[in-house]
Amino acid sequence: MKEVQSQTRPELKPLIFVAHPWMAMAALMIGAFIGMLSETSLNIALPQLMGAFHVGSGTIQWLVTGYMLIIGIILPLSSLLTKWFTTRQLVISGLCVFLFGAIISALAPSFEILLLGRMIQGIGTGIVLPLMFTVAMQIFPPNRLGAAMGVCAMVIMLAPAIGPTVTGLILAKLSWNWIFWMFVPFLVVAIIFAFTSLKNTTKITKPKIDYLSIIESAVGFASLVASVSLASDLGLTSPLVIGLFILAIVVLALYVHRQLILENPILNLKIFSIPQFRTGALLVMIDFGIILSAMYLLPQFIQNGLSIAVALTGIIMLPGGIINALTSAIAGRIYDSQGAKEPTILGFIIALIGALMLALATPTAPVWYIILAQIILMIGCPLAMSPAQTYALNAIQGPESADGSTIMNTLQQIVGAIATAIATILLATGQNTIAGSSAVKFTNGTHYGFYFTLVLIVIGLLLSLTIKEDRHS
Repeated sequence: MKEVQSQTRPELKPLIFVAHPWMAMAALMIGAFIGMLSETSLNIALPQLMGAFHVGSGTIQWLVTGYMLIIGIILPLSSLLTKWFTTRQLVISGLCVFLFGAIISALAPSFEILLLGRMIQGIGTGIVLPLMFTVAMQIFPPNRLGAAMGVCAMVIMLAPAIGPTVTGLILAKLSWNWIFWMFVPFLVVAIIFAFTSLKNTTKITKPKIDYLSIIESAVGFASLVASVSLASDLGLTSPLVIGLFILAIVVLALYVHRQLILENPILNLKIFSIPQFRTGALLVMIDFGIILSAMYLLPQFIQNGLSIAVALTGIIMLPGGIINALTSAIAGRIYDSQGAKEPTILGFIIALIGALMLALATPTAPVWYIILAQIILMIGCPLAMSPAQTYALNAIQGPESADGSTIMNTLQQIVGAIATAIATILLATGQNTIAGSSAVKFTNGTHYGFYFTLVLIVIGLLLSLTIKEDRHS
């Protein structure tokens, strides 16, 4: 890779000089965008897919949680993969795998094949997603890192901005298959950028692979997500649910212990001893759970609680999504000048207001009320997310930056999958605790789900108060 001597102060130099950093980031940003679009765009189609494949809500949610589950299994291996393969090899492979999964999903004749395609897509996203933040930390100087992270966050947040609208319009005119066909041209463009502009930013060391750690990671995270997801169908007292949960706790405990004692761990959990990273990572995880639980519930509430058509549902969710993306970009710049504490606290306070409005919505709520509530929520969440993420990653340097990005992205997906599963359980519970029309029952179910979102926001707000001031000149 081309490297030059910068005339700027050493503390303002990037770790690796790249002449056109944004061109180098293009393939990664497109890949991450499509990965998150696939994660969020399907929420609005779940009612239609339930009818198409004749499955219940507990089964259909596996299209969401199963996708995140595979990402959660692949992500912990990201740091190891960067030591065995070049950035270009990983990104091109990840994009091609995602493309293959999207085509399988688009052609799926049954629910099982559709779920298989979704899980293959999860492999691609699990490879590409953490690399976007890792590469950004390598090629942007510290004084521009907040802005760069803000743009990366904006790219990811564009998914919920346009996903529901595009999906709604597709379902209004075309079949659900076209949700997956729409990924194909974006992926082809990303693959072209990967071949032409992406640079290698990691050092190949090929450390010894600890296969036991890989097995423990896969079994532990898969059992955890599966136990929570199955609880929506089988109930919390199901022997299978309890057994999987106990298995997850035991195996993950063994996994954590092993990572702490290995000389070359698969996932360097020792960086959790850094208070700044620990706090920032926990905040990002909580914020991600807030977003995914709310965005899982809201489109279903609009369709089943307010009895609004699917195409209009997407349009209703568009303003909040756009605000989400724009706030993400602005929040990164705010971190560069104000630090993390003030915007993070303010973000959770604003999110609390939006989630409370949604929790109080009724089947007769006007559309403007729902739009306003979502906009408020979508201002608060990214306002807290981007500064917290940069705050965490700024605490680590060099090879540990890949570990930090991997850990945060891994835990985000695991927390997101669990939050979605818990929201599904509460949705079903709320529907069964009240009499009335289907709209009234479904609305009560979404209220239960949004109460969980509110709890996450309160936890995030309290944790954000512990951030130490971190200002940059």
